[in-house]
Amino acid sequence: MRILFIGDVVGRTGRTAVSDYLPAMVRDWSLDLVIVNGENAAGGFGITEAIYQELLDAGADAITLGNHAWDQREALVFIERAPRLIRPANMPPGTPGRGAALVDTKNGRRALVVNAMGRVFMTPFDDPFAVLGRELAACPLREAADAIVVDFHCEATSEKQGVGFFCDGRASLVVGTHTHVPTADHQILPGGTAYMSDAGMTGDYDSIIGMQKEEPLRRFTTGIPSARFEPASGEATLSGVAVETDDSTGLAVKIAPVRRGGRLSPTLPDFWTD
Repeated sequence: MRILFIGDVVGRTGRTAVSDYLPAMVRDWSLDLVIVNGENAAGGFGITEAIYQELLDAGADAITLGNHAWDQREALVFIERAPRLIRPANMPPGTPGRGAALVDTKNGRRALVVNAMGRVFMTPFDDPFAVLGRELAACPLREAADAIVVDFHCEATSEKQGVGFFCDGRASLVVGTHTHVPTADHQILPGGTAYMSDAGMTGDYDSIIGMQKEEPLRRFTTGIPSARFEPASGEATLSGVAVETDDSTGLAVKIAPVRRGGRLSPTLPDFWTD
């Protein structure tokens, strides 16, 4: 199975990059499963129903969230009628929506997509390790799902690595989101799970993690907030990770970073582009 995960889409410029690049990637790379983190897609904070549909129309099969899941209040309502919108599974019981979803892939198979949030330097929700353990046990790779992708929305690299090894051999891909900076540690772990600490953001990198630089700099240098954060509006880089799995096991055989457009150096998976 060919899987593309796209990192945190930030604002209009990030959505434009998805609309501009993703349809051709789906076609040219014969992608089977596309997952997009959309928690910053609406002006940098949260997601709306219209944007959820826009990302699906561009080629996404599932949209994951994170700590900004409810910044757009309408998400608390429309998530119940959005089966492919997935919020962190370790949010408290009774939270609207779902933390995992079994979705149909473009090649007619089934993939489990799980979203969880870290606790180090973040809101200490339920134990993500215990929650992920339950989700993986309830829908085992190859027995109930042809592929399993875990989006771990987390600040601390050590916690992300811990989840990677915790899921090793039980998931096709564990990928980190939230920090908006792509890491260079993409690899296949000993048990066969593809791993990357952070997929990076799909947004304008002439920014401070996707936001116009002036207000963050003012707060860093003076400690005084004077305006709200606004998404940077320059050309976005689409950032993510590409994975190919073995159909017989559901585990990864290839992994590569993906960067297209904007300021970052481009990189594409050579195993799909020759």
